[in-house]
Amino acid sequence: MKTSGSTDWGMTMAVLQHEEIKNAVNAAIAKEFEIDPARLVPSADLMKDLELDSLDSVDLIAALERTFKVKCPEKEARSLRSLNDIHFFVERLLNPNASAPAIASAAVPVPVDVPSPVTTPAP
Repeated sequence: MKTSGSTDWGMTMAVLQHEEIKNAVNAAIAKEFEIDPARLVPSADLMKDLELDSLDSVDLIAALERTFKVKCPEKEARSLRSLNDIHFFVERLLNPNASAPAIASAAVPVPVDVPSPVTTPAP
């Protein structure tokens, strides 16, 4: 939901769509770190692909808080590894009642179909 002029994300009553949030996050990151928007793909790793370091993470959180007028929980913010993580993180902050996926890179892989060991009785 965008209106003419600047958007006050913190005061928006309607649920923001993922694409709007993604675009706003990307714009904030591109501006804050002078990164070419073409490099801002969801799979981009913050450290490897975007070359952000631990000091940049403080600036990143400040930029998100400034842009969306929200408070980013530090513990959860530390687990952000990819741009996609940030998109969903901000989406959950702005739409706390909407179901958004958990941070993708923080997930631990779980075997889906692991056969149980076959035991045979002793003769």
